[in-house]
Amino acid sequence: MTNGETPRRGQADMHIHSLASDGTASAAEILDYVEHRTDLDVIAVADHERIEAAVECRRLAQERGSRVEVVVAEEVTTRSGHLLGVFLQARLKRGQRLETTVAEIHEQGGLAMVPHPFSAFTKGMRKHAIMRVHKSRDPLVYWDALEGFNPSTAGRYGRTATIRLALELGLPLVGNSDGHTLDTIGDGRTYFPGSTADDYRRAILDKTTSGGCVDWGFVREAVIYTRQVRKQVRDVRRWGSRTILGNDLPRDLGVPGDQLALQRQREHEYLSGEGRTRPAGPADRREPEEPFA
Repeated sequence: MTNGETPRRGQADMHIHSLASDGTASAAEILDYVEHRTDLDVIAVADHERIEAAVECRRLAQERGSRVEVVVAEEVTTRSGHLLGVFLQARLKRGQRLETTVAEIHEQGGLAMVPHPFSAFTKGMRKHAIMRVHKSRDPLVYWDALEGFNPSTAGRYGRTATIRLALELGLPLVGNSDGHTLDTIGDGRTYFPGSTADDYRRAILDKTTSGGCVDWGFVREAVIYTRQVRKQVRDVRRWGSRTILGNDLPRDLGVPGDQLALQRQREHEYLSGEGRTRPAGPADRREPEEPFA
C-alpha cells in the first residue's frame, strides 16, 4: 500500500444457508465457491435450527489453511421471529422466548443480530420485540447489530425502517446475502476494518461496520426458489424412504457421518461443562444500566 492509498476493508457474509436446512449446497461446496469465486474474507454458515454444516465448513477451512475464515452461526426461530447468532459454540434451542435466546448467544460469547427485520414474507422480527430487547436491563440481553442490507424480498421490505431504527438505537448495520444457492453468496456483505473474524467482531463492538447488497430481481428470486423446492423434494423423498419404507437413509446434511458423530460428542461435552470455556465477547463489555428488578 502506498502513501495516501486507502487500506482495503475486510468483507464478510455471515448469513449463508446450506443443504442442512433450506439451502442447496454442502459445506464443502460453499467453502470452495467462496475461496475461488468471491473476494470475501470471512463467512458464516447460518442454517435454520442447525450448526452441523457451519462446524464442518469451519473444520474444512482450518484443515486446508484456507484464506477464508469461517464462523459458526445459526438462524434460530424464537417466539418473536428469526434471530441470528454468530460466533456460536453450540446449537441454540428453537421456540424459546426471544430474551432467553439472546442471553444464550451471549453466554456462548457470540453476537446477537436481527436478520431481515420487519419482513412480512419470513419470520422477520417486529419493532416491539426489537425494542423489548433494547430496553432490557439484563446485561446479557441486548443487540449487537441489525441486518440492514439483505438482497432478498424479505430483506428489501424493511430496509428503510431498519436503517432508521439502527440510527435511532445507535446500533451498527451489517449486510448479508441470506444466500440459499452458491451464486447468491456475497450478494450482501459487511465491510469492516481489517480482514479476520476477530477484526469483524471488533468492528461490530466498535460500530465501525458498513453494509451493502445487490438486490435480486423477481426472475432471479424465482430461480432461487425453484432450486430450493427441488432440494426440498429430495429431502421429502429421503424422509419417506426412511420413515415409511424403513430404509436406513439418514437426512443429507452435507457432512460426513464420522464428523457428525464427533460434532455431537464435542457439543455434549461443551453443554455439560466439560469443554466450556466462554470466550470474551460483547457481553463482557456491557454493564447493566441499573440493578435487576
